Amino acid sequence: MKSKHTKITIPHIANFSSLDKKNTIVITDENVFAHHSKKLKDYSTIVLKAGEAFKVQATIDSIVEQLLHYGANRTTTLVGVGGGVITDITGYVASIYMRGINFGFVPTTLLALVDASIGGKNGIDVGIYKNMIGTINQPQFILHDYSFLNTLPEAEWQNGFAEIIKHACIKDAAMFSELQSNSIKYYQTKKQALSLLIEKNAMLKTKVVAKDVNEKGDRKLLNFGHTLGHALENQYELSHGQAISIGMVFASKLSQELTSFKQTDEVINLLEQYILPTIVLFNKKKVFEVLTMDKKREKDFIKFILLQKIGKAVIKEISLAEIKEALNTFN
Repeated sequence: MKSKHTKITIPHIANFSSLDKKNTIVITDENVFAHHSKKLKDYSTIVLKAGEAFKVQATIDSIVEQLLHYGANRTTTLVGVGGGVITDITGYVASIYMRGINFGFVPTTLLALVDASIGGKNGIDVGIYKNMIGTINQPQFILHDYSFLNTLPEAEWQNGFAEIIKHACIKDAAMFSELQSNSIKYYQTKKQALSLLIEKNAMLKTKVVAKDVNEKGDRKLLNFGHTLGHALENQYELSHGQAISIGMVFASKLSQELTSFKQTDEVINLLEQYILPTIVLFNKKKVFEVLTMDKKREKDFIKFILLQKIGKAVIKEISLAEIKEALNTFN
């Protein structure tokens, strides 16, 4: 159950200019800043290099130095304006700077709108290990300003739809059917449909997190595709969506064996429909070694997320030996 002391932020729609400028410091990346510098001109701003490669401790140290330069104190609010890397970093810095200051997010990518900004997970990578250091700390607000999507690269649309398809697989068969009937191009041109899809996904994740903030139960379902996906992502410089797409294929095929799941082809076809990879060549020994450090591991088992049917996921303990065997026959 949700702790009575924990407030889960429900994303809301507003214009970015509605933020208080007086005591706010914005953290963003060079790509967002290049496209939207006019929106940020009245704010104290820290601009980071873009990409997962910079979601590391050295970046945190640099941000802290800049916060000290700005004179940031416990009344300062940090605002992460960007994709999942920026929201992860901003939430983490805000959680540790002066033992915790207020923060909020303005997600600028589809993936961040529907997933990365929601739920309070903040952190950084250690080498090839994803999100190995971090906190669970909820933002004070999440502001959806869809005008940022006007400059979103095509690859980032594909990236975001990986998490949308994940949500459909684990919790919403009707959404899965809707996605089957449409395409990325459809949602890019039908703004109302896109807005409703984003809202539906944001609320789905918010409801799951509200019931299980610290991931002791059903919040684990949101990790569908992530066990193998995270083991691949940094080793092979895949985008998050690409890695999770491959992870969902692996989990679906594993589900065939362990839960009698019969819709693997539908999952694969939908991923390919949204221009996501479903096959990749990789060093299975090295990937397995990284996978064994997954945060859901307990002794010689991993709590793996499988599908019983589209819209219904389950948590199943699977031995590392079984996972290794399945990896060796994957692809």
